[in-house]
Amino acid sequence: MSKRIEAWTLIAVISTLFTASSFAADDASLLKDLTAVIALLGLPCGQVVSATELGNNDHLATCKDGNRYRVFVNGAGRVVAQKQ
Repeated sequence: MSKRIEAWTLIAVISTLFTASSFAADDASLLKDLTAVIALLGLPCGQVVSATELGNNDHLATCKDGNRYRVFVNGAGRVVAQKQ
């Protein structure tokens, strides 16, 4: 019985590690995407260092230079960045 518990514990730990690395990869690509969106809109930022999801297609981006923007899709389907 203890070998089964050890096996299940090992499986749980390994799956947790793979899930965490998956979220980290998604987070890195999200930061790059938000950086690109803010730059394309002509707003000062430099690089997005953190982002908080406020809703579906709605994020609060914090830039390296200290600026913060709410980046979202408006009712007309356009991406908008509002300085916070």
